[in-house]
Amino acid sequence: MSKEITADQTARYQQALAADPTAKVLERAVSHQGILATSADYASETDMTPVFSIDLDTGKVANQKQSGRCWMFAALNTMRHHLADLFNLSDFELSQNYTNFWDKFEKANYFYENVLATADQPTSSRKVAFLMATPQQDGGQWDMLCAIIEKYGIVPKSVMPETYNSSKSSELNSTLNLKLRKDAVTLRKLVADKTSDADIAAAKDKMLGEVYRLLSFSLGEPVSEFDFEYRDDDKNYHIDKGLTPKSFFDKYVNWDLSDYVSIINAPTDDKPYNHTYTVEMLGNVVNGRQVKHLNVTMKDFKALAIKQLQAGQSVWFGCDVGQSSERQKGIMDTKFYDKDALFNIDFSTTKAERLDYGESMMTHAMVLTGVDLVDGQPTKWKVENSWGEKVGTKGYFVMSDAWMDEYCYQVVVNKQFLPDDLKKTQETEEPTVLAPWDPMGALA
Repeated sequence: MSKEITADQTARYQQALAADPTAKVLERAVSHQGILATSADYASETDMTPVFSIDLDTGKVANQKQSGRCWMFAALNTMRHHLADLFNLSDFELSQNYTNFWDKFEKANYFYENVLATADQPTSSRKVAFLMATPQQDGGQWDMLCAIIEKYGIVPKSVMPETYNSSKSSELNSTLNLKLRKDAVTLRKLVADKTSDADIAAAKDKMLGEVYRLLSFSLGEPVSEFDFEYRDDDKNYHIDKGLTPKSFFDKYVNWDLSDYVSIINAPTDDKPYNHTYTVEMLGNVVNGRQVKHLNVTMKDFKALAIKQLQAGQSVWFGCDVGQSSERQKGIMDTKFYDKDALFNIDFSTTKAERLDYGESMMTHAMVLTGVDLVDGQPTKWKVENSWGEKVGTKGYFVMSDAWMDEYCYQVVVNKQFLPDDLKKTQETEEPTVLAPWDPMGALA
């Protein structure tokens, strides 16, 4: 039987607070300054000095502005770091708007296919409700960007620059989701009415044509052929004519994207280590690259990231950036805020508990560009963010090793750094399919 709060209980709580000599002082501080400012321990800044034993020079940070494309910025940043080294172009950027266009176009088709696949289920089913909650959004995962590049290539930012709607995406997202939900009504009705497959395909084709028009007006229509004109850091002039997005990728990045694999750390009972996982209904390109995660211990997770940094290559990673993070100073450290001491409450939970109970998931993707090794062990990590140069140290953050343990969930590494047993598992094991709402399906 449910029990209500009694007057005696409230009286006891009030008496306990009145007996605490620090209560009124803390009440004034917290109520006027806020929880974070009052609980901040600025001694953390000393430990998080931005000096690293391995420190890659990756140039100026990018700025995703008011959009949720961090995963895309971070992935393209790892590629531009490589391109900049090869072609002496330190301040060069790849077009995030180009990949954004094709990602949203493909996500629309992916949504339509999932609507049709679940059309026999009531709208009250959890899967249908999950689909309709967010038909598409800015977020994504590494494998999803690879799927876009493998199909459409990439281009320099100078060829397809940002627009109002790419940099401030809320209007586009709400308008596109309005259309997708309306189209879901139509598609489900067509299935319910036992409409022929040909007529359903024709209806979907019309819908995709409208999506293409909506995206072209909002983001600009993607180029199919272009000239790449630039001056390198030594002021030498270059022009490369008649490129396509695919030929540009092949010539200027020339990565075999299948070499780069997703490594996760999810210490929950349902995901044994050293096995692979995918997530139902997670993706963008139908029949494109599958999202596939290899779950490893945190020790292996960090060792793989360090190997790639030691080889001179930056590392895409996903984390829960809002936890114990000071945005303006650019510090991510479990010691930065001490809410336990402030409130005399034990707030501690394990990483597995936070994942299982909805307290944490991957919310942001950035790039590891350095690490400080002391006696061979990492103490802090250098992080390239995509929030512009006005936060952190000209846009770069410092992450404590303890923060990585607790709030980092994913890195992408070249599989050459995997030990043979894990490499074989990643390449050959059929992944366990997780539910659509699993935290490892969160979009950064």
